[in-house]
Amino acid sequence: QVHLVESGGGLVQPGGSLRLSCAASGFTFNYYTVRWYRQAPGKERELVASIFRSGTVTIDADSVKGRFTGSRDNTKNMVYLQMNSLKPEDTAVYYCMRASSPNLWGQGTQVTVSE
Repeated sequence: QVHLVESGGGLVQPGGSLRLSCAASGFTFNYYTVRWYRQAPGKERELVASIFRSGTVTIDADSVKGRFTGSRDNTKNMVYLQMNSLKPEDTAVYYCMRASSPNLWGQGTQVTVSE
């Protein structure tokens, strides 16, 4: 079965860190770029980072540059989003997405940054 499953979300205090994971199964993982998106309540879904087949990473959201980074392990079919110096405005549901036609989305993982 083809799917993506995110994990690693939770409640963290401002300034803290989390590492999100995205586990892929059912397809040849290293053929695809994987992107991280997030959606905060009442806001549109926002592209956060892109992790390309080669492992090259671009941080697409200006608000997280210098704080977030992405990576992938093609041997484990995993993509990661390391989030440091978290702020309350990072609170959102975070999704990974396989860039393909059609795109493949995970179910999301909630990140809440609060005292």
